Amino acid sequence: MISHTPSNSSVTALDPITSTFPASAFEPATRDRSAQTLSRPSLSYWSDAWLRLKKNKQALTSLWIIIGLLLFTTVGPVLWTTPPAEQNLLRIAETPNLGVTIPVVAPLEEYQEVVVSEHLPAPADPTAVQASSLTAPQNVTVTGEAITQGVRLRWDPVVNADSYVIYRSLYEPWGDRYGVPMGETDAGNKVSYQDQFDLKGRTYYYTVVPRVNFEEGPKGSTLAVTVSPSASVTEAQTLSPSLQAGEKLQLPARPLGTDYLGRDLLSRIMQGARVSLFIGFVAPLLSVAFGIVIGGIAGYFGGRIDAVLMRITDFVLALPFLLFMILFKIVLGAAPGENGILPMLVSMIALSWTGSARLTRGQILQLRESEFVQASRLMGAKPLYLIFRHLLPNTLGVILVSLTFAIPSAIFTEAFLSFIGMGVQPPTASWGSLCFEGLSSLEATPHQFLFPAVFISITVLAFNLLGDGLRDALDPKMRSLS
Repeated sequence: MISHTPSNSSVTALDPITSTFPASAFEPATRDRSAQTLSRPSLSYWSDAWLRLKKNKQALTSLWIIIGLLLFTTVGPVLWTTPPAEQNLLRIAETPNLGVTIPVVAPLEEYQEVVVSEHLPAPADPTAVQASSLTAPQNVTVTGEAITQGVRLRWDPVVNADSYVIYRSLYEPWGDRYGVPMGETDAGNKVSYQDQFDLKGRTYYYTVVPRVNFEEGPKGSTLAVTVSPSASVTEAQTLSPSLQAGEKLQLPARPLGTDYLGRDLLSRIMQGARVSLFIGFVAPLLSVAFGIVIGGIAGYFGGRIDAVLMRITDFVLALPFLLFMILFKIVLGAAPGENGILPMLVSMIALSWTGSARLTRGQILQLRESEFVQASRLMGAKPLYLIFRHLLPNTLGVILVSLTFAIPSAIFTEAFLSFIGMGVQPPTASWGSLCFEGLSSLEATPHQFLFPAVFISITVLAFNLLGDGLRDALDPKMRSLS
């Protein structure tokens, strides 16, 4: 048997842990919270939509354009104080300018018709004279000064002519296209004419054509006449009573020109913007709001409620808009010649909600069985809460697109009704009525039509681009892809 005797030598045992790690390794560890920070700040639904909208340059530019139009409509009349209905016959159909200085002239002397001597060769049988044998008048000249108060012409008589026709054109005649017949003489020896009709400071082309037996000759003589703008003493003193003949009249700036009655087109467009944008905003907003409520209720409840509401929608959709516009105008007591703004709004709201109702119903039918709707039902959400809190906000993309189409549609509807005399009536202006007024003189003064049309085009384009941007920013599906 072997026994083990403990050794009496003192041996220090080494701790394998302390001999391997330093003391600092046993200090409390610091907690790193960097991995728990949010990757982006917590944003609300609308805050995130605004950030997404700002990334869309086209939509943001369109938003600023619409804000500018609203400022133009509200603040513009405060800064530009020219009354939209003020007429100035000195400035009829004037092109855009920054101010005009015109001379003040004495009234024209009484016009005396020029009759030449009776010793002109005359045919023995006037009925035997052929118009093709007539020659063009010679020495067509201007008598006196060609000013906007009047242009007086004179020419040499033509043998065998028994009368003359005087034409005026804005452009140089081509072939036998002399322009508009301004007047005629009743004898071959009466060789003068005075034109005072709607003269402006520009160049006109006058053509004198001889005539026999009411048949014009093959040739005429054309004279280019540059008319100098001027004001008579009587006209000038209505603006400045102290002015006398020989002095200068300073007329204020007209940045967009004037219309056919001398009214400032910029003021008229501002006034028209208030009417057009009021109709363009109010009618679509109310009709779309009514339509989404009807469509939301029909799409959520379905069944008999859906069938009844959709049959009513189909019935309203089949109603003729123009007929009901006339009916509403009669019912509301709008007399002929009065502005039909209120009947127009009522008819648009009553008959234009069907499109948004159908679109909303289709979207609600797709969403009402979604998981978030089922979860809200299980939590006790009531139908109206589900419709207005969950379902309708998820259809904002489609609703906004329909709204952006409804706004320009309302503006064009107003223009059409003004065209047929049932919308905005003079002297009240709208963009549609201004376009119609300018259309009649498009070739001579295109600015009267161009500027209202440009405002309509810019407004329509801005709303369409903004609607596309809002759809992308508010649509939950688009949000999940970013």
